[in-house]
Amino acid sequence: MNLNLPNAITLSRILMIPLFLWILSPYFSWHDVSGSQELAASLLFILASITDGVDGYLARKRGQITTMGILLDPLADKIMVTAAFIQLVAYNSEVVKVWIAVVIIGREFLISGLRSIAASEGFTIQASDLGKLKTVIQIVAVVSAILAHRWFQWEFGPVIIPVKWTAITAIYFATLVSIISAVDYFIGFWKKIDHAAADRRKSLIMARKGGRSISPAE
Repeated sequence: MNLNLPNAITLSRILMIPLFLWILSPYFSWHDVSGSQELAASLLFILASITDGVDGYLARKRGQITTMGILLDPLADKIMVTAAFIQLVAYNSEVVKVWIAVVIIGREFLISGLRSIAASEGFTIQASDLGKLKTVIQIVAVVSAILAHRWFQWEFGPVIIPVKWTAITAIYFATLVSIISAVDYFIGFWKKIDHAAADRRKSLIMARKGGRSISPAE
């Protein structure tokens, strides 16, 4: 097992997930003082999200892209998103509805399936700008939904930050972008798989023609 720095960072993200779930569980609530539970969970999720970009950057910069990293990085991302939205359904059901969690989690597994099929066919599906936007919005949605469990709004003098409405807006926007990006990924996948199938048919026809050209009957 090649545990270099990028892989270690990826593993640390996976290890943060049970800690994140524990902080948002009822077992942590007796430690809560003035929103410390929500703040701790938000900071941990932001930290885990930052490591998602850092490990990939370091792997490319240091030339340390490994099979372990290729397997663990998307796995860590999927587990983090899945765990966060499942927990938020219980933690703040007023903001995160069950159907929203199903759509967002289902999108993650759909893309994983498409990428697996693409890899078996010998091509890759690159992350689109919509996919990157989806990731950023999901971070905002998760953090704001956590904070909305404690605060309706923040007031800093004349400045008022509507925490709850920010959370609701971000959650629905994340759901919409997840659906649109899933469709975008599927269209890109279908074009490539269709092109690959056409190439195989062409190769098969050429091989058959080649076989007939050297046939004794001809």
